[in-house]
Amino acid sequence: MPFRFVHTADLHLDSPLRSLALKNPELAELVRGATRTALARIVDLCLAENVDALLMAGDLYDGSQTSMNTALYLAGELRRLEAAGVKVFVIRGNHDSQSAIKRELTLPANVHLFSGRAKPVLAKTLQSGRQVYIHGVGFDNPHAPDSLLSSFEAPVADAVNIGMLHTSLAGSRGHDPYAPCSVAELAGHGFDYWALGHVHLRQVHWEKPLIVMPGMPQGRDINEAGSKTVTLVTVGDDGSLEHQERAIGQAVFERVTIDLTGVRDWRQMLDKAAETLSSLRIRTVADHLILRFSLTGATPLAWKLRRDPDFLLAEFSNVAAGLSGCWIEKIDIDCRGEEDAATSSGPDPVEELAALIRSDVLPSHAFRQEAGAILDELLRQLPRELHEAFASDEAAAARLLETIAAAGSDDVLAYLQGGDGEAAR
Repeated sequence: MPFRFVHTADLHLDSPLRSLALKNPELAELVRGATRTALARIVDLCLAENVDALLMAGDLYDGSQTSMNTALYLAGELRRLEAAGVKVFVIRGNHDSQSAIKRELTLPANVHLFSGRAKPVLAKTLQSGRQVYIHGVGFDNPHAPDSLLSSFEAPVADAVNIGMLHTSLAGSRGHDPYAPCSVAELAGHGFDYWALGHVHLRQVHWEKPLIVMPGMPQGRDINEAGSKTVTLVTVGDDGSLEHQERAIGQAVFERVTIDLTGVRDWRQMLDKAAETLSSLRIRTVADHLILRFSLTGATPLAWKLRRDPDFLLAEFSNVAAGLSGCWIEKIDIDCRGEEDAATSSGPDPVEELAALIRSDVLPSHAFRQEAGAILDELLRQLPRELHEAFASDEAAAARLLETIAAAGSDDVLAYLQGGDGEAAR
């Protein structure tokens, strides 16, 4: 009989709501509970596939915010696997190490939690007589600036060796450096499979040996967009490995752009949005699809869209309500106006003001100096990590200032453009 296991990581169970844009209470509650649903679905998959083991490669918890109730829920789900004879192998990640409850709850007997330097654990003996060993290294320190490869023992001879490691590899944007190492170093260690964690985007880095970063099983905001999965692995009696990606996430975040170039009528704009929504919903297998729209292009509706963003969100949400499990998280308006010379009786004063702002005001040294001082004061009031996220250096701060100034001027101009919004709708 083969050895079959599910590989997952970065569940971030009960992660606090991260998106301030989720104004809909029902949607906010859905996202808040989605990580628990993901865990339940992972356990369901293990039972349905009759696997031998579940490998959890770090960040089950989400740092210091985690409560004892979170740990109780985790233990309860793992007991479902214990009842079915499924083993669970766990390593801690950087977020787990920050959790105050990690040592306060005894996990079920089927769970093996790896420490800093542990002996390989026999997981199964295949029908051929070949044995399968799991190796894992996990630390209590939230920072691991050096590679942890030296903490692993050599592969067990004439066996299938599976390593578990929470690592940023050579570095990944948006993820803290943690236990860095190269894919080539992993491949050269001699293991047959590396069950990685830490980077939230799925990637198969190497086929032989098989090195997999499974990604997170459930996205938590628009920056973790796309379908989320786990990896189902089968180790044959001859030691060969096969892997499959299995969808888990209850809710999928997606960004979508609609080009409104040439769209002159409010109803036409809504029809185009409805067509886009319907197409996306058909292609999405998850229970819920959460969308952030970006409206682009040159359209005479540009000013009206900016003038009443709450009404626009309500209109899109009304369209989405006609589709099962479809939600609108936010609408970014990046449209620009267009001049219609055929119907214009003369120069549009707002368009002239807009041109003046863009050519003379925004690039001026005086404006940038005054606006920059305001931005610096605001950034100083933010926690350090947020300051770094918004403006990590002088160039990033300059780009942020340019973006805010352009968006702000467009919003002001939209209100000056006129009050015929009701007619446009």
